[in-house]
Amino acid sequence: MKFQSGTSLVFICLLLLASSGCAFKSVRKSQNIVYRDPGLSPKKNKLNVFAPRKSTSLKSVFMFIHGGNWNSGKKSLYNFLGRRMARKDVVVVIIDYPLSPQVTYNGMATAVSKAVRWIKQNIEKYGGNPEKIFVSGHSAGGHLAALVAVRKEYMDSLGYPNAIKGAILIDAAGLNMYGYLQEEKLPPDHTYFKTFTTDPDAWKAASPLYHLHAGMPPMLIYVGEETRSSIIDSNEKFILALKEFVPEPNFKILKGKKHVPMITQFFNSRNPHYKEIIEFMKSN
Repeated sequence: MKFQSGTSLVFICLLLLASSGCAFKSVRKSQNIVYRDPGLSPKKNKLNVFAPRKSTSLKSVFMFIHGGNWNSGKKSLYNFLGRRMARKDVVVVIIDYPLSPQVTYNGMATAVSKAVRWIKQNIEKYGGNPEKIFVSGHSAGGHLAALVAVRKEYMDSLGYPNAIKGAILIDAAGLNMYGYLQEEKLPPDHTYFKTFTTDPDAWKAASPLYHLHAGMPPMLIYVGEETRSSIIDSNEKFILALKEFVPEPNFKILKGKKHVPMITQFFNSRNPHYKEIIEFMKSN
């Protein structure tokens, strides 16, 4: 089963619901802030910040990376998540990043790490704690969150080796891209070869599964019971490998959930997984 099936559906659902959402007075939104060289992909180098309007202390920071098969998507569709999390006393950063075929996965991960650096350097002005940065993402965004969290080179190269305190993966795709691309018989012009190249060494470098290590940031991992088979398979292998370093991974299978509802469920501000995520952030 291919990751891209149904991708357009999530965008349609999110666009309709996000456009109808109201801006709560309790949340301060700062939008389209440039977080990296403005000469690089001008439309994909910006982020939005959502923060509690009245706050007397620095809050944990939740950085969200959208999905979209590594070749589509935009931050504005997820403003609902920023508003809801900010109302729960969290500072939220939602980013855009360059997409395939303009860049490969490596260019995307580099952009994500630069967004983390921007947070580290600037988030205190928005009420966020630069020592409590958590990265999260859905689908392809979950892949990028995991990769930057566990592959040391990205943050090390920017001088912030301990900037990420934890990762929240929401139905993450591509955790074992090496295995997926070896097993699938994809046509030569497939979009994944633009994103991950045709080099098996690059596939392994792109796979978070192969970068797990002692001392990596803790993870909270959600997978839908009825999500895509490729996502179930890669997460199962990822969890098995993770157990070498974390005997009891924080891994939750959400009953009856398919891939798109794994993110649209968060339109409900009373969704119990908000509490789980916030408790995870408080405890790490």
